[in-house]
Amino acid sequence: MVVMGHVINSYGIYGWIKVCPYTEFVDGLLNYSTWWLGNRDNDWHEVCVDTGYINGGILHVKLREYVDRTQAIKLRGIQIAVPRNLLPTLPEKGERGYYWSDLIGTHVINLNNEDLGKVIGLLETGANDVLRVLNEEQKEILIPFIEQAIIKVNLDNSQIVVDWDLNY
Repeated sequence: MVVMGHVINSYGIYGWIKVCPYTEFVDGLLNYSTWWLGNRDNDWHEVCVDTGYINGGILHVKLREYVDRTQAIKLRGIQIAVPRNLLPTLPEKGERGYYWSDLIGTHVINLNNEDLGKVIGLLETGANDVLRVLNEEQKEILIPFIEQAIIKVNLDNSQIVVDWDLNY
């Protein structure tokens, strides 16, 4: 399973949910008609996606199994995953060989070996993607996901090395 987002909250009275996707495009999760919901402490279960749309940069989704607000509100904070074998095949060499969701939770250090924090998400700005990193003081650091700033992505060690100063 690849975690592709999480449920932010319920929406409306008919069981809709607001989703924070970890995909390159906000509506990328809608490419999958079946999701798995759960977390580290919870059993994963399969759900069917009826429909969804983007509103203000947030994905609003109706799952077949949840018909009212009472049911949907219990999903707050639950992770959304898709089996890796359903995802498109990644390039073997050269171009990016990982999904955005693979970067969530990865430690970020700079060239001085200073810990900048953990990746909590990515933003698509149009010009370039941006890493959202949360440091120990719970402050968000935004780092452009460009060749000049991202030196190395090592998913085996759960680490990203960046050319970025602590004071930027």
